[in-house]
Amino acid sequence: MILSCKNVSKSFIVDTLLKDINFIINEGEKVALIGINGAGKTTLFRIITGELLADTGSVYKATGKTFGYLKQNALSDSTQTLYKYVYNANEQLVHIKNELTDLEEKIHLHEGDLHILDKLNEDYAGLRHLFESIDGYQYESFIKGVLKGLGFTQDDYELEVAKLSGGQKTRLALARELILNPDCLMLDEPTNHLDMDAIRWLEGFLQSYKGTLFIISHDRFFLDQIVNKTIEIEMGEAIVYQGNFSDFMTKKAHIKEVQVKHYDQQQKTIKQQEDVIKKLRSFNREKSIKRAESREKLLEKVERLDRPMEVQADMHLQLKPRYESGHDVMKVIDLCKSFDRLELLDHIQFEIKKGEHIALIGDNGSGKSTLFKIINKVMQADSGQIQLGAKVKIGYYDQEHQLLNSDNTLIDEISDAYPTLTQGEIRNILASYLFKSDDVFKQVSKLSGGEKGRLTLVKLMLSEANFLILDEPTNHLDLISKSILENALIGYQGTLLFISHDRYFVNRVAHKVMHLSDKKIKTYLGNYDEFLRQHDVKSSEETVALSEITTENKSNWLDDKAKKTERRRLENLLEKAELDIHNHEDQIENIHQQLCQEAVYTDHEAATRLTEEKSVLEASLEKLYETWTHLHDALEEIDV
Repeated sequence: MILSCKNVSKSFIVDTLLKDINFIINEGEKVALIGINGAGKTTLFRIITGELLADTGSVYKATGKTFGYLKQNALSDSTQTLYKYVYNANEQLVHIKNELTDLEEKIHLHEGDLHILDKLNEDYAGLRHLFESIDGYQYESFIKGVLKGLGFTQDDYELEVAKLSGGQKTRLALARELILNPDCLMLDEPTNHLDMDAIRWLEGFLQSYKGTLFIISHDRFFLDQIVNKTIEIEMGEAIVYQGNFSDFMTKKAHIKEVQVKHYDQQQKTIKQQEDVIKKLRSFNREKSIKRAESREKLLEKVERLDRPMEVQADMHLQLKPRYESGHDVMKVIDLCKSFDRLELLDHIQFEIKKGEHIALIGDNGSGKSTLFKIINKVMQADSGQIQLGAKVKIGYYDQEHQLLNSDNTLIDEISDAYPTLTQGEIRNILASYLFKSDDVFKQVSKLSGGEKGRLTLVKLMLSEANFLILDEPTNHLDLISKSILENALIGYQGTLLFISHDRYFVNRVAHKVMHLSDKKIKTYLGNYDEFLRQHDVKSSEETVALSEITTENKSNWLDDKAKKTERRRLENLLEKAELDIHNHEDQIENIHQQLCQEAVYTDHEAATRLTEEKSVLEASLEKLYETWTHLHDALEEIDV
């Protein structure tokens, strides 16, 4: 056992958020913590890490184990460069590296003083052994691999951390935690701000992670790939399920079904008893009244089951076009867009037909949101055309919610867009999206990301559009809200074009995938799984082709970044081999000097022992020369 919570409770003023939370996490387990927004997941993480005190209960963390914690929207105002910020994460390793550098300088300064040099070499050998044992020589390669996996390029290394965007800082904080490699890694929404390629890389990293994982995430596809245990917080209580997210959904649905069946059966039995009691009383005889009273007492002793609750089942989302569009919905012709010298879209072309559900995917910064803004006339293209078909009415969901007036109240926001609706009608509509009572008088600027998302969905529903364009509609939505939105979109009779990094969502909703990469769009029929199958086959073919090119000319496939990483690794190993050679040569020379002394060469035992030591060192030195030659040749080959 590495972590456990026992009877943990937490309240804020009069609201009880967590009540008697109990669970155990064993070493090596990969555990998801799930629940609706506001269920208390992040609060529980903060209690576990000691940032927040529980009202009651206790948290046990195994002694001698290290714990890492990635917060949501982790920010840092460090003036360090991006690379140094991550590099300095492992203080022990950095300290040892600095000590090794200091010793190397001292060894160089005292080359003529054998007495001091012996002591320095001994210290250096011990420290170097420790450095090797904690993978010090692979540290920089590991850092670069993690940074690349999370979407950073070598050009980003010198950026100042304080000047990064919020999303970049979150990715950097994730990189720092992964590099620290703690025994237990706690991640709060780690896939936020990651594109699909980065999420897939993170999945692979975490699948092979040797430590314990405890993850808060609304990314269902991600959870399916990673976790083997799921803890749900519902109505303040924790329920533990073995298995990944899909296993949890199946088991929970079964449990709910059984609960509903038991509740319905009990209600039926109670109704039957109440009818019998009513009938007995209607006879109005002493015996029948006594029987009725006896039955009433028995009925009072029955422990009544609570009605199984469907959290957020009150949220109703219906998306219905007011009228049908023509068969040709939209045609994009030779669309181009650049910002300064950065070309995002280069003669983009595609067509959308009535009823299609299309997902637009691609890396962060590839131009997806820019394309959407051009389509919705929020931004102008440099050149090209967008032609809309007959009777096409667009409904636009903007992930940044810039189309909401932050000074408006919720009622004003709807009233401004749809002035024919009465205040009563608006309140009823908002209530169906979980905005109740005084919530409707909140300012838009005071809403959370999830609340802004729901308000935008209200406006989308009222638009009765027949062509929905949605930019990251599942951002900030919890699992249940996502499911409600998915079901509404699956049944949507109009045309749908959406951007999403939520692969589970793409799988359920899309009939077609458009992949924006290298300023061009390539179309794949089917959902995300089908795109992945086709795309991975293509990637495999490219890899084979690349491998064939490699045999002809190495410089064609070793790009600059890979060259620099490999060169640095070989240089480190070469430097280590040279140091070992010098040490061996010094020891051999030292023995040679001793063998020349009369006191030694006249002492048969001492002379024999030293001669044997010299032979062993010379044999070892010969191997070191071979190693040095091999490394030197490999280093030269990289630069060919």
